[in-house]
Amino acid sequence: MNSAGSSEGTPAIPPRGGLDLVPFKGVRYVPARVGSLSAVMSPPYDVVVRPDGQDHLESADPHNVVRLILPRAPSPSTGPKQAAATLDGWLAQGVLAVDPEPGLYVYEQRGDGLVQRGVIGALRLTPPREGVVLPHEDVMPGVVAERAELMRATAANPEPLLLTYRGDGSVTGTAAVVERAAATEPLLSTVTEDGFLHRLWAVTDPARIAEVRADLARHQALIADGHHRWATYLNLRAEQLAPGPWDFGLVLLVDTARHPLRVRAIHRVLHRLPVRDALAAAAGLFRVRRVAGPLEDALAELAGAAAEGNAFLLAGDGSFHLLDRPEPALLARTVPADRPERWRSLDATVLHETLLDGVWRVRDAPEDVAYIHDAPAAVAKAERENGTAVLLHPVHEDAVRELARRGVMMPRKSTSFGPKPATGLVLRSLRV
Repeated sequence: MNSAGSSEGTPAIPPRGGLDLVPFKGVRYVPARVGSLSAVMSPPYDVVVRPDGQDHLESADPHNVVRLILPRAPSPSTGPKQAAATLDGWLAQGVLAVDPEPGLYVYEQRGDGLVQRGVIGALRLTPPREGVVLPHEDVMPGVVAERAELMRATAANPEPLLLTYRGDGSVTGTAAVVERAAATEPLLSTVTEDGFLHRLWAVTDPARIAEVRADLARHQALIADGHHRWATYLNLRAEQLAPGPWDFGLVLLVDTARHPLRVRAIHRVLHRLPVRDALAAAAGLFRVRRVAGPLEDALAELAGAAAEGNAFLLAGDGSFHLLDRPEPALLARTVPADRPERWRSLDATVLHETLLDGVWRVRDAPEDVAYIHDAPAAVAKAERENGTAVLLHPVHEDAVRELARRGVMMPRKSTSFGPKPATGLVLRSLRV
C-alpha cells in the first residue's frame, strides 16, 4: 500500500482548502553501496547542462541519479523504459532502499552565506482553479509529455518541486517541527561540488506530522521551481480512474518568511542566430552598444540598465552587447495590450513578444532556443554554436507573487528560484 493517500500512519485531517502534505516511504541511497552520497546526487533535470554536465555526473558514480532523470537511450521512446529498468535494478541490488515507515523529511541546504530549510512530502494535487498551488509560468507541452513518460514508466517522482509559502515568522507549527528536527542527528549529511552542505531528517512521529499538516492546511503555495513537473503531476492524475498514489506529488515546501529564496534569471541561447544578425535586426529599435568585459562587469552594466527599463545582454561573438531603451512604438505594436502593466513591462515578456517574435523571428522551440540557468555556460554554448546568448536580469519576487495571485502567467522560464533541492536525496515510489 502506498503511504501517500492511505490511512496507515497518516492522521486524518479534514481538508480546509489549503495545502495537504502527507508522509510517504522515501526511497534513498544506501551509503555503503555507493562511492559517496554527493557523487550520486544531481541538480534538477532542467538545470543539468547537456551533454557536458550529464557526462560529468555519469562519470562521478555509476549510480548517479542523472541516469534516472535523464536516461540516455538509443531513442527518446526507449529512455523511460531504460530509467524504469535502472530504478528496478538498483532497488533489487540494494543500491536504493525504501524507508521502513512513512514520514515527512526536513531538508537543509547550507552554503554561500545562507541556510534554507523546508519539508519534503507528498502533496495532494488540487485543480488550478482552487488556487492552492499558484503557478506563475507557462509550460512547454513537449517537456510535460517527456516528464510524464518518465514518471509513468518508473511509477516514481524522482525529484521534488520547490514550492514556497509565507508563514508568520514565528517558530510554531511547521517551523517548530523543522527546527526541532534540525537540532538532532540527521539521516544523512553530504557536501556537493558547489560547496553546499545538504542534510536530511525523517519526521515519523504522528503528532509532529499532524502539527505540520494542520499548519500547512492554512496556506497556499507558489511554484518556485518545477512548473513542468507540476503540470506532469496533474496530467498523470487525470489519467487515473480511481483515487490512489497519483493524487499526490513530491514537493519541498519552504517558508520564505523564515528562509527567503534567491531569484535569478534564466538565460536563452538562440542556436541559429549569429550575434551580428541579432544586432543588425535590433539596430534602430533598441539602443545597441558594446560594453566591456569580463562577464561579471558586463552583467553589472545589465543590472544598471535594467533598473531603468527593459535591457538585455547579448554574447556569443567574444564580446558583450547591451540592448536597452526599446522604441515605445515597437512595444505598443508587439506587446499584447490586454495584460496587466506589470506583465507587459517584464523583460521576459519583451524578449519573447518583441525580440523573438517581432524582431528576430525566432520560434520558441527546442531546436531554436535553449534555456540555460548559468550565465557563463550560456555564453560558452553560444560561442561554440556561433549563436546568440541573451542574458537577462532577474525579476523581483514580489512581481512573481502579484501576477500569480492574479492568475497571470509569466513567459516560460522567466525566473530561477534557489537554491534548488538536490536530486537524489529522497525519491518517491508510487509502488510502495
